[in-house]
Amino acid sequence: MKILISGICGFVGSVLAGFLRESIPGVEILGMDNLMRPGSETNRRVLADMGVRLVHGDLRCASDFESLPAVDWVIDAAANPSVMAGVDGKSSSRQVIEHNLLGTVNMLEYCRRVTAGFILLSTSRVYSIPVLASVPLVPAGIRFMPDTTAALPRGFSAAGIREEFSTAAPVSLYGSTKLASESLALEYGEAFKFPVRINRCGVMGGAGQFGTAEQGIFSYWLHAWKAGRPLRYIGFDGLGKQVRDAFHPLDLGRLVLAQISDPGRKGPAIINAGGGLENSMSLAELSAWCSERFGPRGVQSDAAPRPYDLPWVVMDNAAVAQMWQWQPQIKLPALLDSIAEHVLANPHWLSLSAA
Repeated sequence: MKILISGICGFVGSVLAGFLRESIPGVEILGMDNLMRPGSETNRRVLADMGVRLVHGDLRCASDFESLPAVDWVIDAAANPSVMAGVDGKSSSRQVIEHNLLGTVNMLEYCRRVTAGFILLSTSRVYSIPVLASVPLVPAGIRFMPDTTAALPRGFSAAGIREEFSTAAPVSLYGSTKLASESLALEYGEAFKFPVRINRCGVMGGAGQFGTAEQGIFSYWLHAWKAGRPLRYIGFDGLGKQVRDAFHPLDLGRLVLAQISDPGRKGPAIINAGGGLENSMSLAELSAWCSERFGPRGVQSDAAPRPYDLPWVVMDNAAVAQMWQWQPQIKLPALLDSIAEHVLANPHWLSLSAA
């Protein structure tokens, strides 16, 4: 079997490459990356030592696909992952669209040409921001929880967000490019008869994740806490009660392996995959964890709201558990422990891996 992974030098792409290399006998893995993200160079030698062939290419450039050999599967792990992309002054709106949507078009054209299956790593941020923001919440200690005594939107329960939750705009430029990529992927798969799977991923985290809050708030928070960098609770009264779930890309690898191994399995092509309620934590809870592990320090409070921010985003894994018998095996305490060990061993990580 031959697999192409886009964005392979990123945290998720490199972990998937290692997992699939160990899990599929005789697999050949080809990776494409433009190495534009700080930190991506650190994974280049690791991948080479695995026997992964790396192509220095840009997904936005169709000609970069012309000399690629045929593969059996393409895994799209490349994206500008920030919900603020295109509006924060760090990247333009056109750049976001070119990276996250036009890059997908080029990959789909490649899949059409070589008849390869396509797995898109999408995001929880395709779900409607106003509808999610309207979910009734109540404080529970130092976190928010859904108010199950009130009327909840369709596709939402105490267990989290299900696949039928609204995707009505606005979802951010980032979310809209991923949502459009989902639609195109399904259309290409139907028109040109190759398998397509779309995994709407929640927050991922783990040791070695690059050092920006947008790429992984759990990893960033631990590194910044230990390094003494400023940290803020933004919005929602500045108390840090906003909640996210998290899971490790090794667990995503188990799902991708199942999808590759059984391309014809009946069931929805679009599915949620996240840490779930058991693997969720508020920023205030994360600070309490850091205080115990690294020692106490202060966190600034900024009650001013920020565009696109949400108080509670947790993925409901019921559908993926039923269809693929999948649940994250790496629990949040173990995930945080692995990041903490990396923090202690790499005190300059934020300088190496943050813009």
